Order: sequence, then C-alpha cells, then structure tokens
Amino acid sequence: MKKWYMIIDVAKCENCNNCFLACKDEHVGNEWPGYTLEQPLHGHRWINIMRKERGQFPLIDVAYRPTPCMNCDEAPCVKASQGSIVKRPDGIVLIDYQKSKGKKELVKACPYGAIWWNEEKEVPQKCTFCAHLLDEGWKQPRCAQACPTGCLKMIRVDQEEMNRIIKEENLEVLHPEFNTKPSVYYKNLYRYDKCFIAGSVAYDNNGISECAQGARVSLYKDNVKLAEVQTDAFGDFKFDKLEENSGDYIIDIQFKTDTKVTLNINLNQSLSLGVIKI
Repeated sequence: MKKWYMIIDVAKCENCNNCFLACKDEHVGNEWPGYTLEQPLHGHRWINIMRKERGQFPLIDVAYRPTPCMNCDEAPCVKASQGSIVKRPDGIVLIDYQKSKGKKELVKACPYGAIWWNEEKEVPQKCTFCAHLLDEGWKQPRCAQACPTGCLKMIRVDQEEMNRIIKEENLEVLHPEFNTKPSVYYKNLYRYDKCFIAGSVAYDNNGISECAQGARVSLYKDNVKLAEVQTDAFGDFKFDKLEENSGDYIIDIQFKTDTKVTLNINLNQSLSLGVIKI
C-alpha cells in the first residue's frame, strides 16, 4: 500500500518561514470538519523551525530544521490516546477533536513535542499533513507548496520504493532512539545534529601572511585516519559529520614539502580553530 512521506532537506532551509505562514493561513480561522478545528492565531507552531549555530567566529554556520508531526507508524500518541488519535492506512496520523476534548495529557505523549494544546477549544492539535487537501487530490500540503527552495517535499509511495529513496538520498529520521518509525525523513541532517572542526591555514611569505592554498589536512582518531582534505584559495578546511563530545582528535597539516604542523584537539561542540600559522 502506498503511504505519504515527507522529505526535508536541512541544507535547503533558509528560515524564510513561508511554511509556517502557509500553515497559519490554512488553519487559522478555518475549521476542517473531520480533520481538525481551527488553529489559534498565536502560540502554535505545527511546523516548527528549529535553529542551530555551529562553530565560532570567524568560521560559523547556521542550520534550520523544519519539524512537523512525524506521523509515526509506532506513534506513542496513538497508543496513549485510547482511540482519540488514529493512524490512517495512508500513514497520516489525525487527532479526533471530539474524542480528544479535554485530554491535555496527550500533549506530553509526543516525544518530538509536535502536539499543541488549544486552550480555548480544550483539544490537542498538530500538523495534519493538510490531509483535507491531499484527500481532494492535492500533491503537496500548504507548507511544501509554499517552500521556495524545495526544502519540503511530500511523496506517496510503497515501502519498497521508500526504502530505495532512503538509500539513494541517504535519508535519516529524527531521534532514531525513539523507535517510533516516523514518516518524516531528513536529508543533510548532519548540518543540525553533528559537529565540525574547521580552520584556516596561513604561511609567512617574506614577512607577509598569505593563505596556504592546497595544504593537505588530515584528521585522525585513535591512530586511524578518518579523512583528508586540501585547503581552498582562502586556506580554509573543514571536517564535518563528527559526533558531539567525541573526545580527542589529531590534525596534521602538511604544506609544500618541508612544513608540517600537528594539533591535538578535544571535541565537544563544533570547533573553529581560527588561523593556524605554519
């Protein structure tokens, strides 16, 4: 059976908030019978853009991670709801606003924090993947339709096809340790949840500091070479996709034939080494 999946490319999100505003436009002041009551004007973020800054001046990057309901196959909210939250055969999880009235405890049932409490209506609410539109034949929910960079994309495929896409595009799920089998997959998630080590290499050229283009920079851990890169025209290098709090590393920098520098590094969070003079 074909199911709906959402693919989110973290590298393409520019924090424009078009997805958030489109969601508000669709659901604030509008009630969709059988799907959801209207969303409050303030407070709810059914697609919540999380932000993370990595590194230190002058080598910094910022990633944005759109976070909707994960529409999990093993949804904790469904298990806790006693029938007031259901997962449809096409993969979409919906909250029955009549059966769930007054059940504020269901907000805490989602480990991703994707359920919000509507104080006025006394119901839990969340992203519906715009199921009311998909059921009418739309190919994308409002958030994906409004995204100018193609960061958000909905597809409806069977499990075999989804497995192929996961492998080909190197997709990941958020918090795999939750074991909820989410229907939302991320591309380039390392931009948000992994670390980097970066720096700039410079050398002395007759008393003038110059960018060391083409320096060979190697990264080691436990005497194993993990990666090697060459510095660019600005002398910059970067090793990404490293785990937080992963301990000690060694960086070897080789420039031309007679210049070598070795650095011992302890990595907790993303680290900018600044200018390394050789």
